[in-house]
Amino acid sequence: MTHWFHRNPLKATAPVSFNYYGVVTGPAASKICSDLRSSRARLLELFTDLSCNPEMMKNAADSYFSLLQGFINSLDESTQESKLRYIQNFKWTDTLQGQVPSITEDEAKEVHRSLKIAAGIFKHLKESHIPKLITPAEKGRDLEARLIEAYIIQCQAEAQEVTIARAIELKHAPGLIAALAYETANFYQKADHALSSLEPAYSAKWRKYLHLKMCFYTAYAYCYHGQTLLASDKCGEAIRSLQEAEKFYAKAEALCKEYGETKGPGPTVKPSGHLFFRKLGNLVKNTLEKCQRENGFIYFQKVPTEAPQLELKANYGLVEPVPFEFPPPSVHWTPETLAAFDLTKRPKDDSAKPKPEEVVKPVKEPDIKPQKDTGCYIS
Repeated sequence: MTHWFHRNPLKATAPVSFNYYGVVTGPAASKICSDLRSSRARLLELFTDLSCNPEMMKNAADSYFSLLQGFINSLDESTQESKLRYIQNFKWTDTLQGQVPSITEDEAKEVHRSLKIAAGIFKHLKESHIPKLITPAEKGRDLEARLIEAYIIQCQAEAQEVTIARAIELKHAPGLIAALAYETANFYQKADHALSSLEPAYSAKWRKYLHLKMCFYTAYAYCYHGQTLLASDKCGEAIRSLQEAEKFYAKAEALCKEYGETKGPGPTVKPSGHLFFRKLGNLVKNTLEKCQRENGFIYFQKVPTEAPQLELKANYGLVEPVPFEFPPPSVHWTPETLAAFDLTKRPKDDSAKPKPEEVVKPVKEPDIKPQKDTGCYIS
């Protein structure tokens, strides 16, 4: 089965030793540094471990961040920052400028929840931590507002795709499916708009993906809206809605080809090879032919020249980010532990000598072979 969601490359990070010679003055501080090294290494290993599940990832992340809390916030639960806040610099690559098969119901729920959690993490970083950076994020870098906003919205849109697939599988009312598809298309349009002012040299591929998904779900919205109109004996309007679905589906097909030919970060997925994609083309064609037949024999209604305005609101199924908070500081963080870090003994930084630029090796991502395309069913 070909892949469905576009992904930028995993961010790579330079090694961090947590060795603070002279600053660490006692065994409690030494243990914190040792535990940070091992928990960070474990977390990074899981990024490319195909056997990793969400629970394993959450436990590893909580373990690392609970230890890192002592470097970020004061231990007295005030709003003050830790005295160790600026002792360590971290270096990461940028996803743009640096270097879903058929699933079961349980897996679908896991994907859905994971994407909502991811949106919540991005939102939390945007609102609570990025504003505190000493140096504002450069334009086009991962922590810049436009990219963070695009990640938040894309996570919401992709989570909503799972909702739509489930609604189709359970044969929910066409009006609900049309509304969900319309809202999802709007999500993709907003994500694309967030990236619209970035340099095309490194944003074009990502934007092609967002644009094709916007067209695809707009086609879905018009297709199911046409079914709703037909059920209300508005056959002429139904035909016009299906014609609009046909137009947007053709746009999505063309954009799939353009996306595949566009150079940029991240592996190239193949949405047009997905059964979920191809089934929509057949559904639009068959539904339009049915409407035209019934209009010729029963309704004899005029087909409007203008497409119907989609002003659809889903009454449920819309995705919101899951609120995120870092875990509380590790129990190993005590006033005595913090006192064992003596910043007055920190070696002086000889900034007069130029330092060579550190190279961060890219993450070697696992090669996940596409499975046989059995369709995007959720059962």
